[in-house]
Amino acid sequence: MNASPRFTPYQKKLLGFLSVATFFEGYDFFALTQVLPHLRTEFALDHAEASQLLGVVNMGAVLAYALVSKADRYGRKAVLNITILGYTLLSAASGLAPNVIVFGLCQLLARIFLIGEWATSMVIAAEEFPKERRGFALGMVGAMAGLGSVLCVAVVPALTKAFGWRSVYFVGVFPLLLVAYARRGLRETSRFETKSESKEGESNIKGLLKSAYRGRAIRLGLIWFLTYLATQNAVSVWKDYAMTELNLSETAAGGTMTIAALVALPVAFLTGPLIDLVGRRIGATLILTLTSLGVYGSYSLAPGALLTIALTFAVIGVSAVLTALNAFTTELFPTEVRGSAFAFSNNILGRTGYWVSPFVVGAIANQTGWGLPLRVAALFPLVAVGLVWLWLPETRGVELEEVEKPGET
Repeated sequence: MNASPRFTPYQKKLLGFLSVATFFEGYDFFALTQVLPHLRTEFALDHAEASQLLGVVNMGAVLAYALVSKADRYGRKAVLNITILGYTLLSAASGLAPNVIVFGLCQLLARIFLIGEWATSMVIAAEEFPKERRGFALGMVGAMAGLGSVLCVAVVPALTKAFGWRSVYFVGVFPLLLVAYARRGLRETSRFETKSESKEGESNIKGLLKSAYRGRAIRLGLIWFLTYLATQNAVSVWKDYAMTELNLSETAAGGTMTIAALVALPVAFLTGPLIDLVGRRIGATLILTLTSLGVYGSYSLAPGALLTIALTFAVIGVSAVLTALNAFTTELFPTEVRGSAFAFSNNILGRTGYWVSPFVVGAIANQTGWGLPLRVAALFPLVAVGLVWLWLPETRGVELEEVEKPGET
């Protein structure tokens, strides 16, 4: 077997840049989960109102489709530059919010730019790295979000204790400004430049839905939807669940999350090599099953070692499942509609579950507590496993231009 090709100097720089950019997706995701108890106290929010806040913020992930889809028309580089700057400004504004309405609006807009940045980074990673190591590149970029999560979990308790919850949204501004400065060395992807010179037509979601790839995009969207029903709430409300229903102190709950995140981090970096080794479908099966077991255990076990292990599985799954499904979502579509397909499958269809589920879970939790709705949600990734095998072709080690087209056998 031939050795995997080495990355070029530019590819190494690009991998570092994209990794730093996605680092803040993980930081921001965990930041809201970490400050949620403080927000509930300061703004006097009950379970339902806290979930409504999460739902409003998460709506930004759906609205991000407007940015991501533009990457097929204006280029990956232009969209990534806009998203980095927009998220930086709105993160700082979140820390200055005088009330929950302003905070929710700032976070909604920040999430639009943040998810747009994350999705565009994945498209760039898929297009710019060799087929033999494409999973590695996607996994490395995705795993940096896990590193952002770990750092967030580690520093937030100290930040909130010393400076209050608002400081959580200020600490990332300076690094983000450095990323915005470093973007000057970013080039447009060679695949997009080739497409721009040789293709005519609609590079948007309307064009996608007129194409032969419409059914595949819808099927992928359903798999994303089922996955997000479990993963979105699994970590978002766990700290509040631990403090209010398991009666753990903030220190104990934060410590458990820190342990889970630290153990999960190196595993997250192995996800890319895993799907390059065993394939996308087997990898997705392992990860989605682990996610289901972890989420269910996190909301059914008593405090102790088993609960920490279950939460670790859940944190691994929340991070790793993105790498597995990102591989399918970026590899199963041609260059001229790749950004639009990602926006439609992930942002519009998939993240509808990401957005709606906090409202549903919060309404149920007001009557039952967090545990019951999260245990039910844990079953959905198992359904997604079946759909992966039923609907999605294998893409491991295949050039993007040679991936099986819809209708082929």
